[in-house]
Amino acid sequence: MKIKSAILLLTTALILAACAPATPIVPTPDVLAVRTSAAYTVVAEFTLTAAAFTPTPLPPTETPTPEPPTETPTIAYATDPTQIALGTPGQLCDDYTWDDATIDVTILDGTQMTPGQDFVKTWKIKNTGICAWGEGYGLIYAGYTDQMSGTPVPLGTVIQVGQEVDVSVNFKAPTAVGEYTSAWQMANAKGIPFGKAIFVKIVVK
Repeated sequence: MKIKSAILLLTTALILAACAPATPIVPTPDVLAVRTSAAYTVVAEFTLTAAAFTPTPLPPTETPTPEPPTETPTIAYATDPTQIALGTPGQLCDDYTWDDATIDVTILDGTQMTPGQDFVKTWKIKNTGICAWGEGYGLIYAGYTDQMSGTPVPLGTVIQVGQEVDVSVNFKAPTAVGEYTSAWQMANAKGIPFGKAIFVKIVVK
């Protein structure tokens, strides 16, 4: 009986071995998992490629600090508006001023004159420019009052910076009765006036 059972088992095993497939069965792959893995792989490759070609930012350049402007040299400018009207270049080194208490050396304002009387008006002024007054410097008629036949007296000497000088004009009083004013101004050797005008005022009776 035992021999029959052993033969039966052996026969059954042989039959099963004969019916089994020749090659092992490979499990079917999960298509979704494969696609997901491939997608991750592509993304990773693009990330690595982008990182490889991303330029390294340059360090910020420093903006140079501008240097402070150099000081503009001081130029002596003419202050009288008549110089601008006459086309003065605006760089005259000449100027003058006076002391109100001592400017009238002769013929105070309001001095009475007879018709046609000759007189000399003298003013004391001071060279307050930065240039000496030499040949050709002197008084000229300012042009907007009565000239009264005025003729300037030449300086006759060089006037240094800071020096006071008496300047004079020879006048003839008008023949008509009335009050008269004449304005004069210093001018350089080129005839360009500078400084403020000075005046003589008389009364003809």
